[in-house]
Amino acid sequence: MFWFRVLAVAQLALLIRRHLSLLEPDERGRLAKLVGQSRGRPTKNLSANEREELLRLVGKLEPGEFGQAAVSRLRGGRLRRKA
Repeated sequence: MFWFRVLAVAQLALLIRRHLSLLEPDERGRLAKLVGQSRGRPTKNLSANEREELLRLVGKLEPGEFGQAAVSRLRGGRLRRKA
């Protein structure tokens, strides 16, 4: 069970890196800044423009594909590549 967890964490880390690489370095920095600034409450701690920017940046990370791949990896399945 220990090695399953180690491999699962490693696979998720690689998947996260792949999706973060979809952003330019300055976009990654801006994303980190907005997430930190929101302190978990974007509607209270971010302006409307900042919330729109946060949504745009997160959208570039392909969250749907990330979620499907993460679930697939955790279930032990193979990630299907688009043709």
